[in-house]
Amino acid sequence: MNAIPNSLKKLIDQFSKLPGIGKKTAERLSIYMLKVGKQEASDFSESINSLKNNIQTCEVCHSFTDDVCYICNDPNRDKKIICVVEDPVDIFLIEKSGFKGMYHVLNGLISPLDGVKPENLNIDSLLNRIDEIEEIVIGIEASSEGDVTNLYLSEILKNLNIKVTRFSRGMPIGSSLEFVDELTLTHSINDRVEVK
Repeated sequence: MNAIPNSLKKLIDQFSKLPGIGKKTAERLSIYMLKVGKQEASDFSESINSLKNNIQTCEVCHSFTDDVCYICNDPNRDKKIICVVEDPVDIFLIEKSGFKGMYHVLNGLISPLDGVKPENLNIDSLLNRIDEIEEIVIGIEASSEGDVTNLYLSEILKNLNIKVTRFSRGMPIGSSLEFVDELTLTHSINDRVEVK
């Protein structure tokens, strides 16, 4: 006979679905939520609901935003440089490096084996933004899909009189941006190299 109440068991199951959360951590988090006051638990629940109800994607850069994109509307950003990334979460990581340009989210990488073609990504909307752009930084992970995407973007951009750079190869090959420390990422951005 199981002594864990159903409500607690359901919460443990939900927490254990999160990436990097094992059964023991899910149990600890659930018990913590059981012990906090009702207001704190309600605030936690409300923040999850608010996240799902209010976060949308910017129509220009495809980043996460509430209603007005803080990146696209920031007058202090360098509007002549765009960093192209795979996923909106990559922006949060690159921001920690001090990068002050604009961003463009592809929402994936070219992967013929998975059926992801260039037309499935936000490449056309990137090309619509390049009138005033002087540099495109390709901030994509060093992987087989990343390299294919990097090569594709380099080929379509090379005739547009725009400097195309990529992160320097201090980035570990095959590693996702989310696992790269801030110092490595900062150096990788600052030491970016032109794509030939």
